[in-house]
Amino acid sequence: MKKFAYFFGLVGLVVLMTSTTEVTYPTVTNKAFQAGEKLRYRVTYGFMDAGEAVMEVKTSTKKGAGRELLQATGTGKTLGGFNAFYKVNDKYETYLDKKGIFPWFFVRRVDEGGYKINQDYTFNHDKYKVNNGKGKDFKIPIGIQDMISSFYYARTLDFKNMKKGKTFEFKCFMDDEIYNLKIKYVGDEVISIRKGKFNCHKFVPVVQTGRYFKSEEDVNFWVTNDDNKIPVLVKAKIPVGVVKMHLVEWSGLKNELKSKVK
Repeated sequence: MKKFAYFFGLVGLVVLMTSTTEVTYPTVTNKAFQAGEKLRYRVTYGFMDAGEAVMEVKTSTKKGAGRELLQATGTGKTLGGFNAFYKVNDKYETYLDKKGIFPWFFVRRVDEGGYKINQDYTFNHDKYKVNNGKGKDFKIPIGIQDMISSFYYARTLDFKNMKKGKTFEFKCFMDDEIYNLKIKYVGDEVISIRKGKFNCHKFVPVVQTGRYFKSEEDVNFWVTNDDNKIPVLVKAKIPVGVVKMHLVEWSGLKNELKSKVK
């Protein structure tokens, strides 16, 4: 009897050790984008082209805890005369979990009018931690997003059968802090930009007290009403006017751009 008790006790210990070390990572269904997608935006202030932003997804041989990753980059720069008084040259890079669309590595290189930010985050989702590259670890929930991965993760959300007022929420790690990002669906619209007309879902951020914008109406963005879910227009009110970012070029889409009005 003692031998049986010892045997079952040993089995229980092994099961306990296995269950506490195994990590279950979140997964999503991604029908919106693929490696090879490239989106180019123009940033306008009034009637002037102030800058350009490019979002691109590539394949990667890099691994995160042995898992396959996608490399996503975002770059931004000022154009023309704006370089004379406030030059911007920004680059963001994230390595996304292919199955879960959450980051394992994040790089930020910001140079805006001489103001510089360098960040190198390593997300250890299996340990529920992120290292900021400066010797400090922060506790995080598994599957948390970064500044660039949020752009892609949001495109995997289920927009079918949405009703006005529907709110989506997920967490994002930025500047050594965890933020709750919330976006609210406010309706469908046909919008017109330089590249034509598009059937879109319209969203606004749910503003948190003391964060960036004072009102939900200060920022609006429109996402294609098709399987690609591409943001085609972002409009933001700032103290000195209105800034817009609109899609001017796209390639490598996963699906036909059915939202474009012919």
